[in-house]
Amino acid sequence: MLSSLTRHRAVLVCALPVVALLAVAGFAPLPYAVAQPGSTANVLGSDKGKPVITISGAPVRKTSGELRMTTILATGPSADVFLGDVFDSWFRTDRAVMPRDSVYPAGKSDREVERRNLQDMVKSQDAASQAALDYLDEDPAKVKVALELADIGGPSAGLLFSLGVVDKLDGDGAGGDLTGGRTIAGTGTITADGKVGAVGGVSLKTQAARRDGATVFLVPKGECSDAQAELPKGLRLIPVTTLKGTVESLRALNKGAKVPSC
Repeated sequence: MLSSLTRHRAVLVCALPVVALLAVAGFAPLPYAVAQPGSTANVLGSDKGKPVITISGAPVRKTSGELRMTTILATGPSADVFLGDVFDSWFRTDRAVMPRDSVYPAGKSDREVERRNLQDMVKSQDAASQAALDYLDEDPAKVKVALELADIGGPSAGLLFSLGVVDKLDGDGAGGDLTGGRTIAGTGTITADGKVGAVGGVSLKTQAARRDGATVFLVPKGECSDAQAELPKGLRLIPVTTLKGTVESLRALNKGAKVPSC
């Protein structure tokens, strides 16, 4: 039977490797990315002095209210994330820790990731323009849409771009603004035939939206639970699956009619 002193020594001997391992882990980079709420941009307005949406070949409405696309800001693929960063982020509602490979393609440099994100943004803009013009029965050979938003990549602004085009050309279809004068934010990819797709970091994007004045947030329906996880007070969620359904929900909101909810 071990004496008390012997047991203490045994515990100490066993604990030393664990302490050493934790010490090493504390100074070793971990394969994670840390994300936080990023910037938002009003697609009905201007960015760096240039209109985000420019339309030619059709009359353009003067709009009120805002349609804000949202982003997250994440550490880059080559950034070092340490144990202290992870622990700190786990206890904060405005941070998220994700496996790096779930955010960035494995083995890609910062420049390669940036190039890919910009390519995705261009494809998203093309799909958003086509979806909006098809929804409005406008001839894409006559009506031209140019979308420009500097320093932001990825496809997650597609839905908001489409809504911006619809609002500038048709509003709510009855002479009013699609926004109803509100600040509306959201996220979601869009296909050329108007289907809304899921994105990532929704709980962080809702925080960015509320910070920048939004009272309504459009969220891909399949991500409702993520959006509700850290939902800021005063922000209403509207789940969406298609461009047509989104427009119908905003029209209903303006009329005080029933609107889908998460």
